[in-house]
Amino acid sequence: MLHIAVLRLRFHLEGCASLKEKRQRLAGLRDRFGRLPGIAVCESGAQDSLSEAEWSFVAAGGSRQINDRAVAEIEGFVAEAVDARITARDLEFV
Repeated sequence: MLHIAVLRLRFHLEGCASLKEKRQRLAGLRDRFGRLPGIAVCESGAQDSLSEAEWSFVAAGGSRQINDRAVAEIEGFVAEAVDARITARDLEFV
């Protein structure tokens, strides 16, 4: 059985002056997780806003524990390496 977790994170980017800067500040998300097997990542909302962003991550694995580890890794990376503040978090298991 395939287990799926969907994590949506909404960010506030303080002092962001352009869409190019916004994409640069969040590029590590796609670079880090977009190439991993079992994880899909995309900018899913607020694409035209300079100070807000929404990113979605989908983790697919053979067990909920695998997805829990993937979500923990994503959130750990965001907390340490992303120059933005998380304003909302939504985690759903489907």
